[in-house]
Amino acid sequence: MSHGSGFTRGALSALAAAAVVSLAMSGCSSQSSSGGGKSGGDLVVGVTSEPDTLFPWKATQFQAVNFLQNVYGTLTQFDKEMNVEPGLAESWEASDDGLTVTLSLRPGVTFTDGSTFGSEDVKSSLEKIKDESTAAISRGALASVTAIEATDEETVVLTLSAPDAALPTSLASIQTAMLSSDDTEEALNTTPNGTGPFAFDARVANQSITLKKNDSYWGEAPKLDTVEFRVIPDESSIVSALQSGNVQLAVLNDPLVAKTAEGGNVTVAKTPQLTYHVLQLNAARGDLADVNVRLAIQCAVDRKQVLETAALGEGEITGPITTPAYKSDPTARPCPERDLDKAKSYLARAGKPDGVTIKTIVSQGEYATSVNEAQSLKSQLAEAGITLDVETLEIGAFVDRWVAADFDAAVALNGLGPDPDGMYGRYFTSTGNLNKVAGYDSPELDALFAEGRATSDPAERAKIYEKVSNVLEDNAAWIWLFTSYTYTATASNVEGFVPMSNGSLQYLHTTSIK
Repeated sequence: MSHGSGFTRGALSALAAAAVVSLAMSGCSSQSSSGGGKSGGDLVVGVTSEPDTLFPWKATQFQAVNFLQNVYGTLTQFDKEMNVEPGLAESWEASDDGLTVTLSLRPGVTFTDGSTFGSEDVKSSLEKIKDESTAAISRGALASVTAIEATDEETVVLTLSAPDAALPTSLASIQTAMLSSDDTEEALNTTPNGTGPFAFDARVANQSITLKKNDSYWGEAPKLDTVEFRVIPDESSIVSALQSGNVQLAVLNDPLVAKTAEGGNVTVAKTPQLTYHVLQLNAARGDLADVNVRLAIQCAVDRKQVLETAALGEGEITGPITTPAYKSDPTARPCPERDLDKAKSYLARAGKPDGVTIKTIVSQGEYATSVNEAQSLKSQLAEAGITLDVETLEIGAFVDRWVAADFDAAVALNGLGPDPDGMYGRYFTSTGNLNKVAGYDSPELDALFAEGRATSDPAERAKIYEKVSNVLEDNAAWIWLFTSYTYTATASNVEGFVPMSNGSLQYLHTTSIK
């Protein structure tokens, strides 16, 4: 491995280690570690909605991401402590200048249809993700990649426009999954075909989707025979199913519901999350194009009250960046505390002394606190003369509207991996493929994100992303609210599942039933 470039595993390991220490200090707990249980068994996972897509490059809904992570492989991947480790790329090496990266692929890997995985699939996948017509969610994460060459069956060479410290993390996202060069989006939305530990088995619309063990998986063989994701529309009903034995595992978002789950044959693990609750503002639309209106919203919100109302205070107020090694200071914003007088003065400065109306979308079913957050925000903002016209949508309709940027504001739970560039580069740069969703960019942010990608030293990157955070807050690009926890509820006969700070269910492959 060549050090001194922007693509070194050593630098990433140091960064991830800092993140792990912080998460451990904040009280992260987990279920039993892998190993232990016997092979075999059928696990039922309770979920509040079914995946809205089976095509990994367009997956934004958490239920879809969690399902697809068990079916598809990525070039790099995260371990349980969010360190980047080899995946379908067995190793990688960067040139001294960081402008060439050579990926050595894992030999003997096959897709679940029996076809062989190789360099042509990597080249095809990366080129299609970069192709604007594909509309891949992570297209912006590959912006530094200018050429992809399959030099032999197990080697791929990437040419970069500049060193890219964020690239290893980006390649671990399910949104950059490796697909067979022979497959199409249409086919995969019916029958997924991946290299992951499980293979698609069956789907009953609005009821369940089932995976079976992939006997040809390249890694540690899954212990479970099948995993069924059973759709149960609300978390209280999922808890009832856990207690009756019809469901064996569920990840809950509502702390009140989680408290009712504990006891008897069910245990609950509480894990702090990198995801953040946010009021996303589309800064290119209507009144929100005026920074003073956005700052008025920022000053009119009592984040602690939203946290208390929606999540029983289970979490902490956050700024934009939640990764422990880069964590934003939540007091470094124009209104760290609610200030209605200041909010009204910003509205007057915008020429809107009588207030504004903001059409706001919120999802029903993706996570438990969404509607309560929207109602708390609506009530608070009304006191400043800001009307949130809230439209509650089922998750599929919400995602469609969100991707199309068809909203003024959106109440959302958002996040990706641990790297700040992956979190925000696709939203807040002029070339970011989700920039239309945010509606905000600037030459200053473009320069800062470019500098962050080109810098490998974690301490230097922290300084850069502190500036990014300050720009986002000073311009109220979005209204960041709080981070929270997930509550992983498991039946007493389940062992080996490891909850993660990104909410992933990737450790279903180490899970077993006693």
